[in-house]
Amino acid sequence: MSRPVLRLVLDTNVWLDWLVFDDPGIRRIAAAVAAGEAEIVVDGACEAELARVLGYPFKDRTLSAKRQAECLARCRSLAREADGAIANASRPLPKCSDPDDQKFLELAAACNAAYLVTKDRALLDLAGRKGLPFRIVEPGSLFSGRDLPADPVA
Repeated sequence: MSRPVLRLVLDTNVWLDWLVFDDPGIRRIAAAVAAGEAEIVVDGACEAELARVLGYPFKDRTLSAKRQAECLARCRSLAREADGAIANASRPLPKCSDPDDQKFLELAAACNAAYLVTKDRALLDLAGRKGLPFRIVEPGSLFSGRDLPADPVA
């Protein structure tokens, strides 16, 4: 029996781990996307933040403009653009303690994501909230042993 495709929203730091740092903790997500088991959704606001952050210095280096463009192109090839339909507009969302992270909650709700994938403490603090139409999880918890529930929001 095949699993339904899981819709994911990745926050900016998870995208950086994938596109810039080749973090091994992202590899299971990458494999699931490549196998058609998961799809990633991004919108203009989240992509704009990624573009801005790609220009920041990382440790002792800054990415060249060419490398930044390559990372954005890779993001666009991996994710599908949100269609703009707000499916869960009537369901109120909690306010994130970091207003800059609210867009990830809104996108996850709008696109009917199963999971918002993050390592951000402000978002993870909301993970146990009842009534969220998706789960908030760290990257390492996805696709570990393929033990995801059939209904991600129980």
